[in-house]
Amino acid sequence: MAFNRAELIARFTPFRAWLPRVNRRTLKDDFMAGLTGAIVVLPQGVAFATIAGMPPEYGLYAGMVPAIVAALFGSSWHLVSGPTTAASIVIFSALSQHAEPGSMDYVSLALTLTFMVGLVELILGLARMGALVNFISHSVIVGFTTGAALLIASKQLKNFFGVEIPRGGHLHDVLIHFFEQIPNINWYVTAVALATLLSGIFIKRFTPRIPFMIFAMIFGSVVAYLINRKFGIDNTHIAVVGALPDTLPPLSSPDFSLDTIKKLAPTVLAVTLFALTEAVSIGRSLGARSGQRIDGNQEFIGQGLSNIAGSFFSGYVSTGSFNRSGLNYQAGAKTPIAAIFAGGLLMLIVVLVAPLAAYLPNAAMAGILFMVAWGLIDFHEIKHILRASKQETAVMAVTFFGALFLELELAIFAGVLLSLVLYLMRVSRPRIVTRVPDPRLPNRAFSSDPDLPQCPQLRLLRIDGSLFFGSVSHIQEAFAEIEEKHPDQKHLAIICQGINFADVAGADALVQEARKRKARGGDLYLINVKQGLWDSLEESGALDEIGPNNVFQSKTAAIHAIFQKLDKDICERCDKRIFQECQSLPLPKAATNA
Repeated sequence: MAFNRAELIARFTPFRAWLPRVNRRTLKDDFMAGLTGAIVVLPQGVAFATIAGMPPEYGLYAGMVPAIVAALFGSSWHLVSGPTTAASIVIFSALSQHAEPGSMDYVSLALTLTFMVGLVELILGLARMGALVNFISHSVIVGFTTGAALLIASKQLKNFFGVEIPRGGHLHDVLIHFFEQIPNINWYVTAVALATLLSGIFIKRFTPRIPFMIFAMIFGSVVAYLINRKFGIDNTHIAVVGALPDTLPPLSSPDFSLDTIKKLAPTVLAVTLFALTEAVSIGRSLGARSGQRIDGNQEFIGQGLSNIAGSFFSGYVSTGSFNRSGLNYQAGAKTPIAAIFAGGLLMLIVVLVAPLAAYLPNAAMAGILFMVAWGLIDFHEIKHILRASKQETAVMAVTFFGALFLELELAIFAGVLLSLVLYLMRVSRPRIVTRVPDPRLPNRAFSSDPDLPQCPQLRLLRIDGSLFFGSVSHIQEAFAEIEEKHPDQKHLAIICQGINFADVAGADALVQEARKRKARGGDLYLINVKQGLWDSLEESGALDEIGPNNVFQSKTAAIHAIFQKLDKDICERCDKRIFQECQSLPLPKAATNA
């Protein structure tokens, strides 16, 4: 894990890469996106803190400093960090067994857990473990994003229609409760939500220069005010966000006692893996849309520093927020400045206009989040995956349904696991084809045409795939089939330009085949050996067993050398004559008489 000075500086100053992109136009777009995100997080932060068992204001604090730090030190242009539903649930389940939710002891444990999670995230980033996110395939991202979009919409059904639905249930629980509550729909609330939704769609489509989300929230609030004035608040029951604290996040200190650290240690790894997976998955899903490549190592560092900083500014565990990040992208954010604006403006809003923000209807928020959820579903990519590959469709489906009916982190893990299984199945069966010179091609290039004649003594095989423990069985079966069907082909030459390396099991398989063929009077040869394969065979000792003289860097040299070892009596009776060297031998008597 050695860093040179330049790389270390780059790791802790990633903002130098995107600062040149900032100009007056991007600042305007980023400001509007940040303002929208700051307004949206007001009710969400309070709700998430309640789910986590924390005092309500801590949900807002977790969306301030951590969002700014993650934007400065992460790699994504659109990822916004802060409290999330899933992270809040994980926090509650982990800490409620150690302290009373909402108590000072509970808050102290949450701050300590946040610091420990951030430290582990930072260490993983510096250790270059960001490559772990490469195992999250595009199909996993599409399935996860689509499932999460439906979850976002389902969680807002109660606010959209003004019905009572218990918190924390899975999709099927939410839908069951909703259908039971259909007779109790509050049409005043639904009118506000529909007015917000339709006005946002109209503005986005016909006047895209106007920030449609802010316009929609203001329009929905005005509609709620007019409905309350006409029918009376006691009759409409249009719920609002409610009173919010008007203070900046106070300084805090985690508990670094050994007893507390030992108590939280088992939880730290699970929370860390979940938080990183969620953050990087969201970053990659938005990066795929914006054409940005996410640096997993840098994202780990950004998330780690954000949680470390958050633990000293009264924030509990933060990670990438689907609601805020999707909203940030949909609102037109161009650079991480938008997330910095969101965190800073949230502080100003809480301090200056908290009393006014308290009158924002929950129904208007539901209408906005419905638009966000719809925008996250990539119908084009879904169709593409469905048409392109059954295996990728299976990965997408598992992740999608896992997100709907399991926990979000389990859905990602299930999709990644299935991707790895399918990948291992593919690489464990490398492509093996017979190659022969084709007289119809320039310079008699090699071909895999099954109708072309073969040498009765020599089989030429091309293997496309590395030789490792998972593929050895398939390769040995191919060798055995050749030996059974063509026992006279005692010489075997393997064209290796498609083989990158061989592990101990793969090298041993080649050694065993070489021994078998030598015992039968033939031999094994390797052609076009890459440096990686050469090094692995040399390190395992397999090269000595096969024989360095049996390794060739060109087909021409290989054929010329192997031809000298063939049984010339068989060659003289052979009428195939597929190699140029064969022309030096007299024709078979039957051919001469003809």
